[in-house]
Amino acid sequence: MRFSGLKVLTQGLTGNRGWRPHWRDPAPKPEYDIVIIGGGGHGLATAFYLAKEHGLTNVAVLEKGYLGGGNVGRNTTIVRANYGLPGNSEFYSHSLKLWEGMEQELNFNTMMSQRGVLNLCHSDGQRDAFARRGNAMRNQGDDAELLTPDQVREKVPYLDFDNGRFPIYGGLWHSRGGTARHDAVAWGYARGADQRGVDLIQNCEVTGIDTEAGHVTGVQTTRGAIRAKKVGIVVAGRSGQVAGLAGMRLPIESHVLQA
Repeated sequence: MRFSGLKVLTQGLTGNRGWRPHWRDPAPKPEYDIVIIGGGGHGLATAFYLAKEHGLTNVAVLEKGYLGGGNVGRNTTIVRANYGLPGNSEFYSHSLKLWEGMEQELNFNTMMSQRGVLNLCHSDGQRDAFARRGNAMRNQGDDAELLTPDQVREKVPYLDFDNGRFPIYGGLWHSRGGTARHDAVAWGYARGADQRGVDLIQNCEVTGIDTEAGHVTGVQTTRGAIRAKKVGIVVAGRSGQVAGLAGMRLPIESHVLQA
């Protein structure tokens, strides 16, 4: 099922009775080439690109709840490549390029809006730091513009420029940044992976990871045992706990997400 303006109009005029489910609800097979634990944005994107770019379709994504119901559904909506740390900045620069073509690639509306991202600076030191960050962004091929207070006022006239506690010394403007709906991103990747033959298995919690002679051979789940040649752990803050099922102790500590 592909979306188009004509299809949306036709369905709207006929009571929306012709829509079909976006993905199948398969029973787990006894064995897969690859099992991905975690049906959030990263797990679903991993499955999608394994199928699209590498032709690997004997893949299952196992999710203990429902697809996109974890961090991806609660995450910030900001899309940007305005980081200054080596390694991190290159990652987000490539990520922004993927965002810009995502809706066309997935044929799904993720509500991507490149309305721009503006970071305000409230001190001379912060303005200098933003200048360095902006130069780093431009060096890696992304856009950045250091704004004066008057330029900030022109873009966002309703800001409180008379606030004595947080005076506005300028800002760093990133025009290609913007917002998107992250749970829609998960749904779009789920549709794309399913259309390429990936099994998306919801309400299937992994309770154990099987190993033989130091190699992972499959997983135990609430819906039975599943053998696999490769197992990927893509469970965000649960990474340490799930890796522990295979006897691995990761050098990270999970904390409750707070914003």
